[in-house]
Amino acid sequence: MVITAPKPPPTQPIAPEADATGAPPLVLRLSPVIQFTEEQFADFCELNSDLRIERTATGELEIMSPTKGYTGSKELKAATQLEIWASRHRGGMAFGPTAGFTLPNRAMRSPDASWVSLSRLSQLTPEDENRFLPVSPEFVVEVRSLTDRLTILQAKMREYIANGVQLGWLIDTLTRRVHIYRPNQEVEILQDPQTISADPTLPGFTLDLTEIWDPWHNLRTQNQE
Repeated sequence: MVITAPKPPPTQPIAPEADATGAPPLVLRLSPVIQFTEEQFADFCELNSDLRIERTATGELEIMSPTKGYTGSKELKAATQLEIWASRHRGGMAFGPTAGFTLPNRAMRSPDASWVSLSRLSQLTPEDENRFLPVSPEFVVEVRSLTDRLTILQAKMREYIANGVQLGWLIDTLTRRVHIYRPNQEVEILQDPQTISADPTLPGFTLDLTEIWDPWHNLRTQNQE
């Protein structure tokens, strides 16, 4: 079943029913009292490695607690499938949820899974490799957990696309929907898909969603055999 959703304007109010289970991240507003350099920001994140920290385009720090419950496993399964494809494709590199990217608008984001082509990676300097990569991935995945506000993740997906991402998947494990984002296109929503293809952005990559909807699927199946 495919549901086409119009692209909401940036000022669209939050729908309470969509975010009943979600909570916003803790936001630290530092500017103009404190203005981190890129190196200082990286050091701050390293000193607080038990937290998930991102930076908005305006310099605010968004602090989130570590992933709870099965969401960590679901993120890993998505990133693992992407890495297996990337290692065979050899046209770029896959990254997991601990990798940070500094987007053209200066926001630093850490998608749950992402892929960057060799053509974009080749533009980086050796110094870039030891900091948050100043590049936009071509492909990103965000997996919604029980504590994530849907509207915040949707805004993040729009930010990715506005900063050069060619394909983005927002996997909502609460409603079993996948929101598909592409440049200059309306958001496409799939209800309870079992697989999803990234063609033509990532030729041949298909994500098996079975274990993301149900992380115990394989274990149950094996025990029943």
